[in-house]
Amino acid sequence: MVLVWLCSLVVLRVPAASADDLPRNIDLTREGAVVQSVALPTILDTRLFEPQIVRTGAWAGPIRMIREHLPAHGAAAQPALGPPNALPVGELSGGFRTAPGALFPGIQQTPWTPPDPTLAVGPDHIVTTVNMEIAFYTKDGTLLFQQRLDSSGSPGFFGAIGAGDFTFDPKCFYDQYSGRFVVVALEVYGSTESWIDIAVSDDSDPNGVWYKYRTWSVVQSGGWTYWVDYPGFGYDAQGVYVTGNLFGLNHQGWGGVLFRLFDKTPMLSGAPVKFNDLRREDMGSVQVAHCHGTPQTPFFVHVANSSALNVVAIRNPLTSPTVVTYQVSVPSFEFPSIDAPNLGGTGIWVLDGRIMNVHWRNGHLYTAHCIGRVGKNVARWYQLRTNDWPNSGNPTLLQSGHINPGGDIHTFYPAIYATARNAVGVVVARSGSAEYASVQVTGRKPNDPLGTMGALTPIKAGEAGYVGRRWGDYFDICTDPTDDNTLWVIGEYAHAAGWGTWISSFTVSPRLGDLNCDGKVNNFDIDAFVLALTNPAGYKTAYPNCDLLAADVNGDGLVNNFDIDPFVKLLTP
Repeated sequence: MVLVWLCSLVVLRVPAASADDLPRNIDLTREGAVVQSVALPTILDTRLFEPQIVRTGAWAGPIRMIREHLPAHGAAAQPALGPPNALPVGELSGGFRTAPGALFPGIQQTPWTPPDPTLAVGPDHIVTTVNMEIAFYTKDGTLLFQQRLDSSGSPGFFGAIGAGDFTFDPKCFYDQYSGRFVVVALEVYGSTESWIDIAVSDDSDPNGVWYKYRTWSVVQSGGWTYWVDYPGFGYDAQGVYVTGNLFGLNHQGWGGVLFRLFDKTPMLSGAPVKFNDLRREDMGSVQVAHCHGTPQTPFFVHVANSSALNVVAIRNPLTSPTVVTYQVSVPSFEFPSIDAPNLGGTGIWVLDGRIMNVHWRNGHLYTAHCIGRVGKNVARWYQLRTNDWPNSGNPTLLQSGHINPGGDIHTFYPAIYATARNAVGVVVARSGSAEYASVQVTGRKPNDPLGTMGALTPIKAGEAGYVGRRWGDYFDICTDPTDDNTLWVIGEYAHAAGWGTWISSFTVSPRLGDLNCDGKVNNFDIDAFVLALTNPAGYKTAYPNCDLLAADVNGDGLVNNFDIDPFVKLLTP
């Protein structure tokens, strides 16, 4: 095991012109090699940033593409195709399952595209990131803090620890184990530099002290060097984990995936942190699970081929990590091959079928991606049993489903999460030749038929056609730690000034009073309400895709005569 010391800087820094000024490359040439490094913290207080809110509204200047500022990308080799899983794939059901709550705009068009929005939700605050800004909100949408992530800020969230003028692919989450917000962003400059920046708040309020680490990420294999792109970002009780695709820094080759494994305990007090690096050349676009509970190991997922997902576990991640994999067969699919249309705009690139996010809870992994299906793009989700793997047994597919509204409507960029009650929520982008790109959600209750989700519920409609192929590259979802039942999402929509992000909460439950599941509460629900009240079994037979609890209008957990008056008020507001 090689020990490499990395120091964080406390002044603004111009990317080094000479390789002699840079840390030593991380040599992962040998198969199975693990390199351990130590990063020193910089402790900064966001309350000292001036101004607290660097801007509001959409950026009116020139827009730059993130990809144009990155080194050339190589390509990953595709593994061999395995036999598909014959388990049927579910579809959307007729009834609604989602009830939106808070709705408000997030960060608007910055000088960069695509935004790559993510969010993290704590007890009282929301943190959100895009290319290349970060913002803090209260849960009613009040903006408290907004700054650039790079050195162009005042001083910039990561610029203050040495980052230059190009951070990209930021992500964030709220760690419910420790009650902290955690943020990551990447840097790359020319053919010499690659960094992974990470920050941890000192408590559950993002306003104030953060412990920040700038860690070197130029990986060497033989005579080649690689930079890190497209991070996965997740956690469990013991660690924070980052993955990234490795592309040639001094050539145009492919280096596989970097796994970076942080011991989060010292990061909670701003102490020097040890982290382990290892590499796998046979993987690509690996996402890290956000874990709720006590998993056997940290989990990771990526697409193995068009009929399998590869589930990855890392034993002893903080001491002597070793990678264990198992290929889970899934119903076969096509990779996306066409752009998604959007009214008044150009085709939107839906990426390449890579996994978007992963969540682990109660012995199950939830994950999703976009596939090609009959000439259009459709979001697909999965629920896998992890059983006791990797200690014993193997992961298996429990269910999967398509989020397909029909017609020429495309759905893409799905992000999925489960609640403490084992309900499941999904956020997707939706667009078509006759509609603007929008943000929509759906969900399923634990007792719904396998593979099904409720009808899509609009969260934010697009306001204009989007001109430009890059969109996304991903949306995000999480639960609220105050009840572990309310889901929060962030997605992207278009307006006249470019792109905007939108934040919303929702719950997975029937819409009160909508007894016939048509998405509306009106006189057509009266007969169904009477049936639910007088003959619950008959109601379930007559409306098999609906939920009897939609008749519990007074919210006391019972369907009885006390629900009549509030139901009538719903009909005559």
